[in-house]
Amino acid sequence: MSDHAGHATSDLLDLARRIATTVAATALEERRRGIAVESTKSSPVDVVTAVDRETEARIRSLILDARPDDGIFGEEEDTHVGTSGLNWVVDPIDGTVNLLYDIPAWCVSIAVVDGPPDPLHWHALAGVVVNPVTGDVFEASRGGGARLGDQELHVNEDVELSKALIATGFSYSAERRRAQATTLLQVVPRIRDIRRIGSAALDLSAIALGRLDGFYERGLNPWDHAAGALVLREAGGRVGGVGGAPESSELLVAAAPSIFDELLSLVVDAGGATG
Repeated sequence: MSDHAGHATSDLLDLARRIATTVAATALEERRRGIAVESTKSSPVDVVTAVDRETEARIRSLILDARPDDGIFGEEEDTHVGTSGLNWVVDPIDGTVNLLYDIPAWCVSIAVVDGPPDPLHWHALAGVVVNPVTGDVFEASRGGGARLGDQELHVNEDVELSKALIATGFSYSAERRRAQATTLLQVVPRIRDIRRIGSAALDLSAIALGRLDGFYERGLNPWDHAAGALVLREAGGRVGGVGGAPESSELLVAAAPSIFDELLSLVVDAGGATG
């Protein structure tokens, strides 16, 4: 870790919060005026809206105004390479399909990490996840705990896997969705129930709040989980991948500590890290 990790994470968190809440309010206004698909990305159902692109452009502008030497790694634009050793990992709208359908489960996710924009090699310093519709602002700083507004967050304790409420997500690729459905068939009988909310950042934050007990998904991008994973870890949760590795596109499993190992084994054994 570079010496930048020691500099005030509280300042980074304050900036991340200020930017996330500012752009979230504007994105909500734009949603209320109406929205349409602007283009698609990896498949015909992987949509991009003008709100995604405009929100990321605003986030980038606000970051660079405040910290011109930092890098920015986001979903909609090319990486901005910085010189400070810090990178902002940005998902302007996580849950774009929910946004499109006016389902109130989409968010702005902003994290700042020490190191490259790769979860295998970074150290997350601060993260904010804002749901503009509900007004929920989840936030965390490294070693500073996690909060929803003024409420300190902590995961559910003493959870049993058979009574655990688990969330997951699905790929935009039809072939991968088929494999994920096969995994799900083996997971569902072993747990209380499954939820598919449509935003990994909100799923991870929900575990921190105790609204969920666990989450797993294959194929996530770094911006999908950078902020949410920090919120969950600072709330006492565990996040990781296959064989003790950090979370990555190969697999992300997140859960209350009492069920993490068991959930990870279940998902891997069910083929959740392949296909």
